[in-house]
Order: sequence, then C-alpha cells, then structure tokens
Amino acid sequence: MTRRALPLLLVLLAGCGGAATESAAPSAPSAPSAPSASDAPQVLATGLEAPWGLDFLPDGDALVTERDRARVLRIPAAGGEPVEVLEVAEADPAGEGGLLGLAVSPTYDSDGRVFLYVTAARDNRVVSFSMRDPQAGTTPVLTGIPKGTIHNGGRIAVGPDGNLYVGTGDVGERSLSQDPDSLGGKVLRMTVRGEPVGGSLVFSRGHRNVQGLAFDAQGRLWATEFGQNRFDEVNVLTAGGNYGWPEVEGAGTGGGRFTAPVTTWDTSEASPSGAAVLGDALYVAALRGQRLWQVPLADPGSPTALYEGEYGRLRAAAAAPDGSLWVLTSNRDGRGDPVREDDRVLRLAVR
Repeated sequence: MTRRALPLLLVLLAGCGGAATESAAPSAPSAPSAPSASDAPQVLATGLEAPWGLDFLPDGDALVTERDRARVLRIPAAGGEPVEVLEVAEADPAGEGGLLGLAVSPTYDSDGRVFLYVTAARDNRVVSFSMRDPQAGTTPVLTGIPKGTIHNGGRIAVGPDGNLYVGTGDVGERSLSQDPDSLGGKVLRMTVRGEPVGGSLVFSRGHRNVQGLAFDAQGRLWATEFGQNRFDEVNVLTAGGNYGWPEVEGAGTGGGRFTAPVTTWDTSEASPSGAAVLGDALYVAALRGQRLWQVPLADPGSPTALYEGEYGRLRAAAAAPDGSLWVLTSNRDGRGDPVREDDRVLRLAVR
C-alpha cells in the first residue's frame, strides 16, 4: 500500500540552521507545487533525548516530554533552546515506558493544568501538574493502567467535548485488550478529574498498542495502532467499538463482531506513533517506517509517504496554533541511528 509519491500537500519552510514492538520497526490549493530539492523543515530544537509527547500552550510555545529523562521541556514558538519545566519524579523509565504523552488542559486559561501519561513503579497513570507552580509536582488523575516493558500506549488527546481520551496498550498480555475489566488495550475517556464518561472509562477496546489519537473537524476520533507481524492500522473510533485485537490483525471484522481499520500498512512501512489532523489529512509519524504518512480524510485507503528515511524515526506529530505541523524525531530511543543534532523538533508548513 506504500505510495512513494511527491508530497504535494506540504510546502516546507526553509531551515534555520520491530513489528511486534516499536522496533518492528487548511485544505490544499487546486494546483499545489511540490517542494524543490532545497526545501527542508525548519529545525526548531536539537539535542533532545527520545522526545515523546507534544502539545501547545495558548501563546504558541510547545511542551515536549522526554521519555527516558522524564522531563517536560518548553520550546518557544519560533524555536530555540528548550527550557526544563519539570522533572517527573514518579516516572520509572524502562523499555517503551517512561514519561509519555502530554495534553494541555481544555481549561488551561483558568487552571494552568497540563496532563501527563507516566509509567510509574507499579502502573501507567495519568497525572496533572500546574504550569503556574510546576515544582509543586504532579497530582494523580487516573491510576491502575497496566504497565510493561512494551506496549504501554501513552497518547492523550483532548476531545471537542472537553474530555480526555487516552490510548493504552496490552503490555504484551494479549487477553487484556478484550477484557472489559482491564484498562489495557483500550482507548479511555474521562473528565479532566478522571471520572468515567457515560458510566465507563472504556471508550473502545480490542487494541494492541494505541500511540496516536487525533480529532477531525467533524469530531471523529482517528487512532493509530501497532500491529504484530503483518499490519499496522488506522482506525476511526466510536464509543463502544471493538477493534478486534487479538482476534484480528489488520483488515477483517471477525464475522461482523469487530470494526475494521480504514487503512493498513505492512509493519515495515510504519510502526505508527503520534498523529495529527491538519486541513483535509491525517499525518502519522512512523517509527520503523521512518517517514511521515499523509492520510486523506476523504480517502484514507490511499495514503502518501513523505520524507522516507530523511529524518529517521518519527515519534509525534501535532498541529500548532499557527497552522503548521510540528514533528518529533525519535532516534535516541535505543532503536534508532542518531545524528549529531538528534533528537530534533521539526516545523512544517501545510497549505
């Protein structure tokens, strides 16, 4: 399904300066121009260590988490030296766990809160801290999510309903994904206080390892999911939906019991992590695939591969307040081949 096509929907700003795990490996104009060979993303920051989560403050500055150093960093909207905001003491980094996803509160203007997904000593958990006093530390929001050395999920997204949506993984225990009493292998939905919405924390189940969550203008929730040996997935999630793992990997509904993905890739092409909707496309950061996937919302079965092999492993993609797309590399996560500037924060202009 790979399409190694020219990235016709991206115009880049000039620069200012495995299958079973992650190692398994506004609208476009009518006649867009492909970037020339001299075009390159703007490098906003360098020297990060395995950045993972990314979201934006109202002033346009970004917050980024570092998985293994358990730090929250602030990066100016125009780029520059990252400034440490907080080191999360309760984080217990190991394998694919550590300080993972991040989301700025929908009520940030009144409370200054930021949510984090943290692998702690005994569980994965959602916590919050205040940007008004980050050194006061974190406050638990939801605890008891299963943890492991692999498949911890970790992405947090704020929905148009003001609730938090959290992707979790099966932590290598396949049965958890279909277990209604487990928080593993699910997408969870909760209020900003950690309370269930509609009587249950479980929004959808049957997931292997969800690391990308993004809402489109219609309010649909798109999710990226790591496959095992054959197929990675993009799913459009609905409340109560079951997406098949471990009974189905890739296309298939299990005789109508499950919802099929809207697109799939061979695991060598993707290992999809963070995702963002910008304009009429979903952008998916690929780890093993070492590319940025552009998935048309109107035709998700026809994705385009961008920047294949140019920046190594890509961990996160997020839409910035100015309409650009920010992307995190992940070459210092123990599975990449870092260059001197890694890891980097890249800015791409989309039109």
